[in-house]
Amino acid sequence: MELWKFIIKELSNNYKLILLLVVDVKGSSPGKVGFKMAISESGSINGSIGGGVMEFNMVELARKEVKKESNATFIKRQIHNPDAGNDKSGLICSGEQTHAFILLDNSNKEAVQQLIDCFANGNKGILTVTNSQFAFFTNKTQDESFLYQFIDENNWRYNEQMGLINTLYIFGGGHVSVPLSQVANLLEFRVEIIDNREGLSTIQENHFAHKITIAEYNDISHLVPEGKNNYAVIMTAGHKADQIILKQLVTKKIKYIGMIGSKNKTKTIFDNLLNEGIKPEDLNKVDAPIGLSINSQTPAEIAISIAAKIIQVRNN
Repeated sequence: MELWKFIIKELSNNYKLILLLVVDVKGSSPGKVGFKMAISESGSINGSIGGGVMEFNMVELARKEVKKESNATFIKRQIHNPDAGNDKSGLICSGEQTHAFILLDNSNKEAVQQLIDCFANGNKGILTVTNSQFAFFTNKTQDESFLYQFIDENNWRYNEQMGLINTLYIFGGGHVSVPLSQVANLLEFRVEIIDNREGLSTIQENHFAHKITIAEYNDISHLVPEGKNNYAVIMTAGHKADQIILKQLVTKKIKYIGMIGSKNKTKTIFDNLLNEGIKPEDLNKVDAPIGLSINSQTPAEIAISIAAKIIQVRNN
């Protein structure tokens, strides 16, 4: 989202940009399909396509392209082998990745704004790029996250499903929720806080959450839709509330459920839910005690341990 906001800001200031987009990857490569980086005519940049000498070279090429009077969208392959000739990337990890160099100017402003609105409103859409088109189609979906079709350098197409943004639902707006919201934002999660307390200072001070809901915990199941992009963290002020929430979420098909607390607390809640008819295989999905074990003490450290575990789950 930050990249697109950067792009719309530069376009609004009448600067052209080159959007670097990783459209294809083979073997071992620092970038992944969908990685993006914007290089503005103003000299500002945002994003990453994997870092290292390859990124540096691609940025320098983009800086030259964006200053040309006559610009064009094209693709450039980078092979991580010192014997690859003109396509060598400067890396030696044996893979390769292909970048689209996409010229963006005021004519693309509407499409970029539609994309930003799609994220903000929780909608879906498809970004389509060819050598002659940059377009965003609202309310469209495809089965795959990324589709790249290549016939030749003048006949290729890249489609990316947009709007299926990862969402982190945090139950409990206490002290850990603030740094966790901040880190989740950096990881490009949409963050929603759910709490049953009005006027909580840590909620009022949380400027990183996209949405805050005050609700009774005995009726929250509808707030977390099923889907592989949805993650839930349970860390309310008491174990009874944690148990009430976990019972409603544990049978849902979502990517991740974690619950804060000690091993004794976890065992007590699990035993109670087993007695209430929850299946062991459902409880086995719960990350509890939550996060990676790094001997966390402070709210910030606990937030980092939770975020690290979420990264591990997301990337696997």
